[in-house]
Amino acid sequence: MVADILTGVLVLLGVAGFFAGSVGLLRFPDTHSRLHALTKADNLGLGLIALGLAFQAEGVADILKLALIWALAILAAGTAAQLVARSALEDGASGEEDAP
Repeated sequence: MVADILTGVLVLLGVAGFFAGSVGLLRFPDTHSRLHALTKADNLGLGLIALGLAFQAEGVADILKLALIWALAILAAGTAAQLVARSALEDGASGEEDAP
C-alpha cells in the first residue's frame, strides 16, 4: 500500500518534470536555455519515474535495470546537449535571435 502511494507520487512528480522540461523547450529564448531545460528537467523527471517504479520491482535485478536506464539516459542527454551547444556556439547562435 505504501509502495503504491510512493510509486504514484514519484511518477506524477516525474511527469511534472517532463512537462516542465517541455515547457522550457518551447518558452525559453535561446538554444542554451532550451538545452538546460531539456537536460535538467527531463533527467530529473526520468529519475523520479525510475525511482517510483523501483518500488514496484520484483527484485534487485529490476532495480538495477531501472538505474542503468536512467544512467544511460543521463549520459546520452549530456552528450547530445554538449554537441548541440558546441554547434550553436560555432554557428554564432546566442541571445534571443533564435527565439520562435
